[in-house]
Amino acid sequence: MTSTRTHVTALSPPGWAGVGTCELREVQPLPPGRPAFHALLLTTAGHGTVEVDFEAKVCRPGTLLWIRPGQALRLKPNGLAASVVTFDGRLAGDHWRDQPEAPGSWQLEGEDEDAVISEFAQLAVDCERHRAGPLAADLLRHQLAVLLLRIALLTRPSVQVGAEARTFARFRRRLEAGHPRSRRVEDYAEEMGCSVRTLTRASLAVTGRTAKQVVDDRVALEARRLLACTRHSVAEVGRELGFLEPTNFGRFFHREAGMSPGQFRAEMGVHNDVQVPKQRRPPD
Repeated sequence: MTSTRTHVTALSPPGWAGVGTCELREVQPLPPGRPAFHALLLTTAGHGTVEVDFEAKVCRPGTLLWIRPGQALRLKPNGLAASVVTFDGRLAGDHWRDQPEAPGSWQLEGEDEDAVISEFAQLAVDCERHRAGPLAADLLRHQLAVLLLRIALLTRPSVQVGAEARTFARFRRRLEAGHPRSRRVEDYAEEMGCSVRTLTRASLAVTGRTAKQVVDDRVALEARRLLACTRHSVAEVGRELGFLEPTNFGRFFHREAGMSPGQFRAEMGVHNDVQVPKQRRPPD
């Protein structure tokens, strides 16, 4: 069972009921990882940064982060102390399921902070006290549902509720599932029964970027995740994202990230012994 409230240097996975808690204190340097579960991280003391998908999140008491399954997480050594709730994806609730663009950070204050701290604390106590049984499982899942509803209430509804926002939301869901197979906007437009122009107009309205840029952004993010969090060779990462030729993947990544895949790995502090196949020199 992993739901006990222990001091750890990495996130403990959810426990037997699909819910777990742990504490982060005196974080040790760790390479980037990709948790397969949801994690809510509430800073309780100290200041520091947590990297989520290669974006530094500045944390202070009251900062709440939501790390979603598959996101790249890097904990840097700092004086940060945090309470963590982890849970299975099936328990995310209707308010948060399948929302790639959902908010991932909040700075809590006042009554909101007190209420969320109280929910975290009660979950930690009950995860420690109750180790088995259907009633206990229902209790832990109910408490998680209450916590997620409180977080949902923190998030003001988007002003973008028109047809373009709805089209973009559908596009993002399709892209989330389809980016390893296709980087063509035409394919997503065909799946959705609309035109490329419609997707581009919706993307520009919501993000300020074209539909093609949105697709490339998502593929580049997945490339970063795989390069930082796996031991796959650069060629293997490229193939996983639909690039049959390593050179094409290298050009794509350099264009999107401003550096080569190898340079990115070095910057992330990732050292592996998987050799990237060298391209053969043409015969003289």
